[in-house]
Amino acid sequence: MTSCVPAHADSSRAEHTHPPHSPPPGPTRRRPRIAGADVSASIAVFLIALPLSLGIALATGAPLQAGLVAAAVGGIVAGRLGGCPLQVSGPAAGLTVVTADLIQRYGWRTTCAITVLAGLAQLGLGCLRVARSALAVSPAIVHGMLAGIGVTIAVAQLHIVLGGTPQSSVPANLRALPAQLAHLHPADVAVSVLTLALLLLWPRLPGKTGRLLRKVPAALVAVAGATAVAALTGLRLPKVDLPSWSSHSLAALPEGPVLGILAAVLTTTLVCSVQSLLGAVAVDKLVTARPVPTGPVKRSDLDRELLGQGAANVVSGALGGLPVAGVAVRSSANVAAGAVSRNSTVLHGVLVVIAALALVPALQLIPLASLAALVMAVGIQMVSLNHIRTVTRHREVLVYAVTTCGVVLLGVLEGVALGIAVAVGVALHRLTRTRITHDETGGVHHVHVRGQLTFLAVPRLSRVLHQVPHGADTVVELDGSFMDHAAYEMLHDWQRTHSVQGGKVEITGRRPGTRISEPADADGCRCRPWTPWRNHQCEPPQPAPSPDRLGPGQGTAHAPQAPHLPHAPAEPDGPPRPNGTDPGTVGGADAGAPGGPVGSSGRDLARGISAFQRNTAPLVRGELARLAREGQQPSQLFLTCADSRLVTSMITSSGPGDLFVVRNVGNLVPLPGEESGDDSVAAAIEYAVDVLKVRSITVCGHSGCGAMQALLGAESGGAQTPLRRWLRHGRPSMDRMLAAPEDSGDGGTAAVRLAGRPSADPLERLCLANVVQQLAHLRAHEAVGRALRAGDLELHGMYFHVGEAQAYLLAETGEEGQDGVFELVAETQPAR
Repeated sequence: MTSCVPAHADSSRAEHTHPPHSPPPGPTRRRPRIAGADVSASIAVFLIALPLSLGIALATGAPLQAGLVAAAVGGIVAGRLGGCPLQVSGPAAGLTVVTADLIQRYGWRTTCAITVLAGLAQLGLGCLRVARSALAVSPAIVHGMLAGIGVTIAVAQLHIVLGGTPQSSVPANLRALPAQLAHLHPADVAVSVLTLALLLLWPRLPGKTGRLLRKVPAALVAVAGATAVAALTGLRLPKVDLPSWSSHSLAALPEGPVLGILAAVLTTTLVCSVQSLLGAVAVDKLVTARPVPTGPVKRSDLDRELLGQGAANVVSGALGGLPVAGVAVRSSANVAAGAVSRNSTVLHGVLVVIAALALVPALQLIPLASLAALVMAVGIQMVSLNHIRTVTRHREVLVYAVTTCGVVLLGVLEGVALGIAVAVGVALHRLTRTRITHDETGGVHHVHVRGQLTFLAVPRLSRVLHQVPHGADTVVELDGSFMDHAAYEMLHDWQRTHSVQGGKVEITGRRPGTRISEPADADGCRCRPWTPWRNHQCEPPQPAPSPDRLGPGQGTAHAPQAPHLPHAPAEPDGPPRPNGTDPGTVGGADAGAPGGPVGSSGRDLARGISAFQRNTAPLVRGELARLAREGQQPSQLFLTCADSRLVTSMITSSGPGDLFVVRNVGNLVPLPGEESGDDSVAAAIEYAVDVLKVRSITVCGHSGCGAMQALLGAESGGAQTPLRRWLRHGRPSMDRMLAAPEDSGDGGTAAVRLAGRPSADPLERLCLANVVQQLAHLRAHEAVGRALRAGDLELHGMYFHVGEAQAYLLAETGEEGQDGVFELVAETQPAR
């Protein structure tokens, strides 16, 4: 039995399944209606939602009960009917500015009616199934809108923190701030500072005790702590006022200008819908990224989510509650707490109802300054530095800035409209702005096109291309992702004409291998990514060397006396060698043997480097610069064979900085010790585990391994060459293979298997057993054993079948005498 982790979660095990259409192997038990994880998650969300709902109601100027109504309706109605099971809905900070403006302009009861109308509009949009169209809004606009709302909230709540009253707009609040600072209320400031201090320091409590205390939400601790201090010290300051539910205001018919009411409904619908739909997408990502899956959770149905949000707004508005939307803070807390179904969201709404009816005396002890400080902190957090870095990296900082400023100075709807207009203008500018340059280096003319190549750029491109002399070698570099038909036709016609006149044309794109079709007799390179040098058709074929110029071991049927190198055994049905060449030749010329044409392999190397510098380096230069600054931080040590057919980055789809790779003949891990050890491999293992702190080590074998072939054919005696001395580390693998019986014919086998089938031949059996044996050798190394005992390291076994281009991971069987099964890795794996 190996200590490797299973290959993937969906690998089937005979002991865990039963035949289809048959009863399970044991007595069935009814699952509880509400899982324990949902109960604990609902309590965590409730403790966060209670103070935030009151604080948001305070920030909008609505009755404080309206926040509790919206929280309860969002949990129960949207939680039961919505399409995102784990998203928690309620009064959101993103709606604070919109709602506050409506209350000041139309009054509270008309605002409730506008909420009902916005819910009906959401229901209509959900029935039309247009929810995904909301995702077409640029993230820069959404983030800018939230940042603008956050600034507005923070500036307004700052006045309450200082003991004053906020004004109706950000400019007015800023103008009134000096006077407010001159007339501070010490009690309000003290309670606010205490609230902010607890909110900031509580998540940073150290040690094991701190880890337990941090399970209590910081928002609840901050508000409860400030309330307790205010009560014990006898501070006189405004507190929460919850009037009797009998006098609670409900919705009334809207009163005001029709166009104004329609604009208000449109704004509320837009903000509620976009925030809820983007939140649902974010929740899906959070669920997928959970380190320990707690159960299957369905992906969001966005149209159903829009219907659920519409129903919740209709009910909340009719009952006198604030507008409802998906809330990021509560949703992330719900996912982090391990919720597995919508029951957690519904139960949190029920708890809010109970609190609103039974905890009124306790809620009325909360100082308003504490709630204002909590909401101010939420508003500041809405201006995310991570979002700013993201939009800057994608060159959309102008859209973000305009949207933010528009929301702060003009309003949410006006700011979003400005952001959309700027986003459209930026997109048109990028589409029409194309830079075309021409220069000559070493007799080769380079035409570089930066940007999208549309019909608008055809005149300039034609003018530059006609500056290239007839018969000159030309490279046209297309640094863009789009080319319309007019540009393609012009470029193709010029290429054909230039080739007929004796010139050579190479047209490259951003991705290696991007080519415009060339004439049949052109000599341009048409190589795809990961194409071996010998398959490159970049030069005219050269005649094969005469037999008297072949180096040792070429042009002869005699095998060398020494053991084969790892690439020696050929894969069956391998690709034919171009131009009839034998192994070791490139373009018909011996690339490495003595007597071959001087510099042929050097030309291959130079061409490969040139292609990298032209196509790949511009794409990875920024990432490599970051790695150069920060140093390497790989997550995995990848120990594999030196075989030239194993391209680790291609097989694992990894990039710079991901893998710490050690390659040797036969992917061997010598046992530690003075007699049998090997300091080279041991030093790499120690450095990876103790210094780089890798989280896993993978030993990767492969089919047709020359080292294993040499072990099978090794004879006793003979000269002890360096290769023979090295291969002695593989003899334990031979012993393991010989000790394990082959398929006994009764369906069970103690030997390692490949995807449930016995090995095809002794060579494959030895290659598989070698991976398992080297994992055992790894555990004998002190650094590896120490990390395994501490739970900081995982071991994986991998087998790559070269001829099939398939990768297999070693899975445990859980049975005595079984080496394991290499399971095929599925083409579709869940996202990390």
